[in-house]
Amino acid sequence: MEFNLSLSAVATDHRAVPMDKNKVYDVIIAGGGPAAMTAAVYCMRKGVAAGFVTVDIGGQVGETSGIENYLGFNYIEGSQLVEKFAGQMKQFEIGLSEGYAVTEIKDGREKEVVLENGDRYRAKSIILATGNRWRKLNVPGETELTGRGVAYCAICDAPLFAGKKVAVVGGGNTGIESAIDLAKIAEKVTVIQILDRLTADKVLIDAMQQFNNMEVLLLHEVKEIQGDKTVHAVVVKDTVSGGEKSLDVQGIFISIGLMPNTDMVKGVVELNGFGEIVVDCSCKTSAPGIFAAGDVTSVPYKQIIIAAGEGAKAALSACDYILKE
Repeated sequence: MEFNLSLSAVATDHRAVPMDKNKVYDVIIAGGGPAAMTAAVYCMRKGVAAGFVTVDIGGQVGETSGIENYLGFNYIEGSQLVEKFAGQMKQFEIGLSEGYAVTEIKDGREKEVVLENGDRYRAKSIILATGNRWRKLNVPGETELTGRGVAYCAICDAPLFAGKKVAVVGGGNTGIESAIDLAKIAEKVTVIQILDRLTADKVLIDAMQQFNNMEVLLLHEVKEIQGDKTVHAVVVKDTVSGGEKSLDVQGIFISIGLMPNTDMVKGVVELNGFGEIVVDCSCKTSAPGIFAAGDVTSVPYKQIIIAAGEGAKAALSACDYILKE
C-alpha cells in the first residue's frame, strides 16, 4: 500500500544533502529540468535512496519567459516554475551534485555516473533526464563571437541589445518568441527563415505582426557572422536567386532547434536517428536498470507537462526495478 502523504507532512525534517561518493544509491537522476525533478520527488516518496546530478537546476524552463499551458497556473514565469519545482524536490533528503555535467555512464549490475570534474557516483539504477542543448549554425564567426553578439537565449541576453539592430535565425516557436521579446526593446529585428514560411504557432505569428520594427526574410540562410570584438554584420544568402547581402546588425540570436544531450550514453543505450534515447511506454531503455524521461527521449512533443509526466513514470519504473532486482 502506498501512503498518500502530503509534502508538508514529510518535508519538514529533511533537506537536500551533498552526494556521497562512497554510497551506492538506489537510483541516480541525471538532469535538472521538469522530468528530473519530478522523478526525484517520486523516488523520495517511494523511500528509495536517490542522488541528483545536474549542471544547473531548471534546464531550459528557466530560460522561458512565460508559461500559459501548465495546469494550475494561468500564467507563470519559467524561473518561477523552476523555483517551485526545486523547492518541492529539495525538501526531501536527496543527494545533490550541482555544477558539473555527466560525461560518461557505465553500465553493469552496479552502474556508475562520471562527471566532468572526475567525480564518480554509483547506483543500482539510473534515470537520464539530461534534456537538450541549442543547435548551432556552424558558420564562420559563430564560435568566435559567441557571447560577443552571438546568442542562443533571448530570455537570458535580450536586455543587452536594447536599442540595437538584431537578427533572429529560425521561424519556429522559439525563433518567433525570441523575435517578439527582442522587438520590445531593439531598434529593429530581422527574422531569417530558410523555409518559405514561418512554422511557429499562429498565435505567435499574430503577436509578431503587431510590431512595426520587425522584418522577415524567408528562403534565406546565414552564411557568415562578421565582427572583430563584437558582431557588426551577418551575411545571408537568398536560397532561390543565390544572391548574398550583408545585414547591419549588432547581434544575432540562433533559434533553430535543439540537440539531445546523449553523448554520455552512446553505445550504452539505443538511440534513434535524431540522437534521442529510445524508450518504451514505461521509460525503459535498451539497457536494464537505465531509464530515461523528458526531452532527451524519443517521446514526441517536447512540453513541460509531458516531461513531468514522463519523469514520474521513469521514477516508478526505476523503483519497481530496484524491488525486483
